[in-house]
Amino acid sequence: MNPAERVRLGRTEVTVTRLGLGLAPLGGLYAAVGEEQAAATVERAWELGIRFFDVAPLYGNGLAERRAGPVLAGKPRAEFAFSTKVGRLLRPGGGGEDIWAEATGETPVFDFSAAGVLTSYRESLARLGLDRADVLHLHDPDEHWAQASGEGLRALAGLRAEGRIGAVSAGMNQAPMLADFVRTGLVDCVLLAGRFTLLDQSGAEELLPLCAERGVSVVAAGVFNSGLLADPRPGATYNYAPAGPELVERALALRTTCERHGVPLRAAAIQFPLTHPAVASVLVGARSPEEVADAVRMASVPVPEALWKDLRSAGLIS
Repeated sequence: MNPAERVRLGRTEVTVTRLGLGLAPLGGLYAAVGEEQAAATVERAWELGIRFFDVAPLYGNGLAERRAGPVLAGKPRAEFAFSTKVGRLLRPGGGGEDIWAEATGETPVFDFSAAGVLTSYRESLARLGLDRADVLHLHDPDEHWAQASGEGLRALAGLRAEGRIGAVSAGMNQAPMLADFVRTGLVDCVLLAGRFTLLDQSGAEELLPLCAERGVSVVAAGVFNSGLLADPRPGATYNYAPAGPELVERALALRTTCERHGVPLRAAAIQFPLTHPAVASVLVGARSPEEVADAVRMASVPVPEALWKDLRSAGLIS
């Protein structure tokens, strides 16, 4: 895998690198990051050839956007693709999810109405200091299908028609509703988190074949399933909760098979999604320049086809 290779999203003019940087950790996910380290992380990604960056208002309740924006604003705008998300408005008040270690005094409120989507986009651009996003995702509309697939999606299509975004998308931790969005014919790509990984291939049952058929690109995120595939051990997290013994055992078996082929498990985890033709890019989150450099190294490790074959033969992947 060449992490700096550029590919087109769907039938749009938006191009992304095979490896993208997910910016959630820069919002202080579980542990504080700080302004200086966040900026250095984005800079290191740029130095290493990454030209696709993904963020959301939710990440650090605005912190990730505020931290990444000034760095990217100093780069040639035509040279990178940037995505953010709509569906949550940040409003004054405490509360919200307790996974963010650095308080902002704001809390996210769901709103997938047309007005909410347009307001969210405007406020994101203000936090970022950028004039547009290349991709705009409807973010976690699980409990809001009617409003998101109606008002929200039409609002995104309107932004695309006006040239204010390049691609319409939805980003979720589940595959079935993303397939429903694809069937509307209005999305150019989808962001699938944690559902086409070495531990969970449920996205391949319906969503990925549908995307391949419809010419809709998939951006794969959550490829470590929140930690277990990065460092399989008792106490590691799987989908943001402690992993059970059976999952840890399976992750260790994956690592053993990878090591027989001289491939680190992290490298296989990053590159596995790209074995499906519908997947255009893989997003990996990082909170430091060192983590970015490791992700690029892992994305560059040669992975023999025999590894995937052995994993299938062992029943470790479908």
